[in-house]
Amino acid sequence: MPTPSHRYRDIERTAEYLQPEKCLPPPVDNSMDKVWFIKDGCGIACAVVTWFLVFYAEFVVIFVMLLPSKDLVYSIINGIIFNMLAFLALASHLRAMITDPGAVPKGNATKEFIESLQLKPGQVVYKCPKCCSIKPDRAHHCSVCKRCIRKMDHHCPWVNNCVGENNQKFFVLFTMYIALISLHALIMVGFHFLYCFEEDWTKCSSFSPPTTVILLILLCFEGLLFLIFTAVMFGTQVHSICTDETGIEQLKKEERRWAKKTKWMNLKAVFGHPFSIAWLSPLATPDQGKADPYQYVV
Repeated sequence: MPTPSHRYRDIERTAEYLQPEKCLPPPVDNSMDKVWFIKDGCGIACAVVTWFLVFYAEFVVIFVMLLPSKDLVYSIINGIIFNMLAFLALASHLRAMITDPGAVPKGNATKEFIESLQLKPGQVVYKCPKCCSIKPDRAHHCSVCKRCIRKMDHHCPWVNNCVGENNQKFFVLFTMYIALISLHALIMVGFHFLYCFEEDWTKCSSFSPPTTVILLILLCFEGLLFLIFTAVMFGTQVHSICTDETGIEQLKKEERRWAKKTKWMNLKAVFGHPFSIAWLSPLATPDQGKADPYQYVV
């Protein structure tokens, strides 16, 4: 018995369902083509909370633990490492949020566009009835972004964007750097508690002992929570990349219709060619080539 997703795809195959004459091309002046930003209240709130939590950790690490420390070398080294990880985490978050994840042109299911594909007898295309676009293979519609996204893995409210073909690298880096900064903060909190137990609590921080304890406990709770969450998400994303199967495809158990590649080739497809230090930089955009117009045809 076919699954609901298979039945839905079969419906999309029918010629009468396509009705390209009812699709109008998008307006020429489209702000989404200039700056990609999803106007979703929940996603914007989650993104703001993410930045707030990073700056809170920055405040506690600098003003509660490092500046009051008597060991200058310890403070400088850990300050540089923590601030570098914080910058990379926020830069990755920003790139993941404002990068087009691979949106299919909206309203391209027009008669003219379908004719330009020069379909052969037996070839079919899929149409999304929600955004009136011709869907490439492995594309899915996002109800939040209101667009079809190529190789959509999932919609993440924490980055207020879909994770797709063009921004998966930045999302993976975001989860990795948040996990690293959380681990680093937890280690420093542990050392600071030991230091305060050995010394006078009034001398181990510029704040009062009760305030110091509260700030450190909150940071410890935040670091532990996000370390677990982002480490699991990072591992899930790497596994998804290596197997070349998105989260939606795994969830729907979709039939594999694309060529199988090695894990190394899949990693290079996401992070860029060839392997370099740029893989770890959120400032470097991976070279993924141009979309093939015939990827719409099956």
